[in-house]
Amino acid sequence: MLTDGALRMLVLLHFHTLGFSPVQLAYLFVLYEIAGVVTNLCAGWIAARFGLTSTLYAGLGLQVAALLALAQLDPAWSITASVVFVMAVQGASGVAKDLAKMSSKSAVKLLAPSAQGGLFRWVALLTGSKNAVKGLGFLLGAGLLALAGFVPSVLGMAAVLALILLAVVLRMPTGLPVGRKDAKFREVFSKNANVNWLSAARVVLFGARDVWFVVGIPIYFYAVLSDGSEAGNRAAFFLIGSFMAVWTILYGAVQGWAPRLLRADTRPEADLVRAARGWALALTGVPLVLAALVWAAGAPADWLTVALVAGLLVFGAIFAINSSLHSYLILSFTTGARVTMDVGFYYMANAAGRLLGTLLSGLTYQLGGVALCLATAGVMVGLSALAAGKLRAG
Repeated sequence: MLTDGALRMLVLLHFHTLGFSPVQLAYLFVLYEIAGVVTNLCAGWIAARFGLTSTLYAGLGLQVAALLALAQLDPAWSITASVVFVMAVQGASGVAKDLAKMSSKSAVKLLAPSAQGGLFRWVALLTGSKNAVKGLGFLLGAGLLALAGFVPSVLGMAAVLALILLAVVLRMPTGLPVGRKDAKFREVFSKNANVNWLSAARVVLFGARDVWFVVGIPIYFYAVLSDGSEAGNRAAFFLIGSFMAVWTILYGAVQGWAPRLLRADTRPEADLVRAARGWALALTGVPLVLAALVWAAGAPADWLTVALVAGLLVFGAIFAINSSLHSYLILSFTTGARVTMDVGFYYMANAAGRLLGTLLSGLTYQLGGVALCLATAGVMVGLSALAAGKLRAG
């Protein structure tokens, strides 16, 4: 997750300085998100057939290969060739990240203690720490780009990740499923209404985040913070990377805290199911208010930048509670026999939401600036609340 976050910032900021438009920047991440949709749809079946450890090893190894390939990017290539090449490498990186994530999340269902609230606590801990590490990756990527340049940064990350893969192979715990040869691909599609409605809610929830997160806010802040000089660019990189890191680390910290906030140890599952809709409704107003502020301001201003930073941190905290509830509920709704299938399908929906948000991020920023990005996010969170309202306690 550290290299995944760092690579995103490296690619976004590096190609923005080369003159790529918001839509072209969004294209760089399209195959990454498409790969996530396909990978998560297939990964549950692959893990069920070949075992969780095989998908985890494959994810880490593929990320090393993707980083080494990206280091071969030649500045002399045309924009079209560069976009196609980076899209392909980002696609491989997306496959790698989702193989590793699905494996880790599925293992929690099998290894977490059975006491009330135990599953929620472990899901929240894993998810929160994952996102905190990814947040550090955003800061790392921006810092490495400013200090070391693009190629040395990518090669350094590949070397570190190769060492991590070796450590994981040597220290992997026993007891995880080794797979069953009779697993059928059609089993990936769930007949459980709760799994399907929760997946629908996940699509629009994560679309609502990425519609401003992927392109809109970073490019808006770059325009506000950089004066176009080399020193100004470096300062903007650090500030943007710091904001993205703080936002993601806060998001991860609140996810880890969510079970205590929601009193998961004492509340029945029916309350937590209802809470999924309530927290989505609470989130809806935040991006709509921020969009109204941007439209009212008319032009960038210091007070508006402060308001956006504060408002997006509030969005991140409430979003984290929504996300943590979803991550718990998918494991609560599934069974041990179907866990990799249902988790894979659910994270396929997660990737579909990121894909939708990525496409809309470049498009809405080009058509209506950051205000349209934020307004679109508000509409999408409202749709997530409607889908969450269809969930029923078992």
